Amino acid sequence: MKKIGIYIMVILVVTIILPTVIVKTFNFVPTGDRLQKNIASSEKIEEDKGKKRKTEKGEFNGNITVYDTRNQQVHEMDLEEYVKCVVAAEMPAEFHIEALKAQAVASRTYAISRTIEYPEGHPDHIAAPICTGIHCQAYFDLDELINIHPSDWAGKYWPKIEEAVDSTKGEVLYYNGEIIEPLYHSTSGGMTEDSMDVFSMDKPYLKSVSSPYEEEAPKFKSIVTLTGDEFIKKLITKYPGSNITKDNLSEKIKLVEKTKSGRIKKIAIDGTVINGRELRDLYELNSTNFTITYNPKTNIVEIQTIGYGHGVGMSQWGANGMAKKDKDYEEILKHYYTGVEIKTIDNGQLKIDN
Repeated sequence: MKKIGIYIMVILVVTIILPTVIVKTFNFVPTGDRLQKNIASSEKIEEDKGKKRKTEKGEFNGNITVYDTRNQQVHEMDLEEYVKCVVAAEMPAEFHIEALKAQAVASRTYAISRTIEYPEGHPDHIAAPICTGIHCQAYFDLDELINIHPSDWAGKYWPKIEEAVDSTKGEVLYYNGEIIEPLYHSTSGGMTEDSMDVFSMDKPYLKSVSSPYEEEAPKFKSIVTLTGDEFIKKLITKYPGSNITKDNLSEKIKLVEKTKSGRIKKIAIDGTVINGRELRDLYELNSTNFTITYNPKTNIVEIQTIGYGHGVGMSQWGANGMAKKDKDYEEILKHYYTGVEIKTIDNGQLKIDN
């Protein structure tokens, strides 16, 4: 009887406990080019991680440690110089100076919030709390910016970028005494999104607000066109259990729930309720604010989207539109981030000038 008990215990360990441990401890990494980069640079990342500055959570010493996604190197740089390159990468330099100032404060705040939250490195890039990719904030150094822009760009616009950052030096966004995570996006399409509806996190400063003056945005409205066959093939590939044909298409796709801003929160595909973001990803749409129209006579499906990006926080084109209506950067920031205060970091430390 004792041997039988031992045998059963061994079976449990092999079939249940061990696989559970393996699944819980396996570190999944992205696929594609990023996977190849991560594999090729794993030793470099570990080396850099050991050398990088150690910062206790809740502290910030004035410098930013950044993981470069293009060459897998880690750089420590001055905060303000970093912000200049982020503003130039994230927002068109042709934008109004007040919009650029708003972007500078948002980008500075975001960098500090990440540094405080992930002092030992972000789980997605363990060598540093912030990266140069769109996962965090886009970043190009000045040489890269010069190379990707027309020959007169640096002389014409770099002084404007410097002015936007220098004139807001050290300014960050606070809510209820804490530095916020100021998300932003390109174009909201008229109203921003509540963070709870997009990321399932309730941030009181990331609430849905109106976002006028965006009509000049190149992706304010866009249309994706497919044949009915192409549309259905993608759906069935993604959701193989779906019984969808061109004859029942209008019956099998039903809106379940919209967010306050008009974006698709939930939609039913042949009775299966999915998140609107899944269809956005499937058809590479600019936003989840979309409508689907099928014309059986022409066998054409049109998906019209409004806005570009996740829609949470500050709309960059909205900020530019507000600036053109004589709103300064403080008004812009306080419009898009509900209930925030703008405070200044003294000498790169978390000492606040009230």
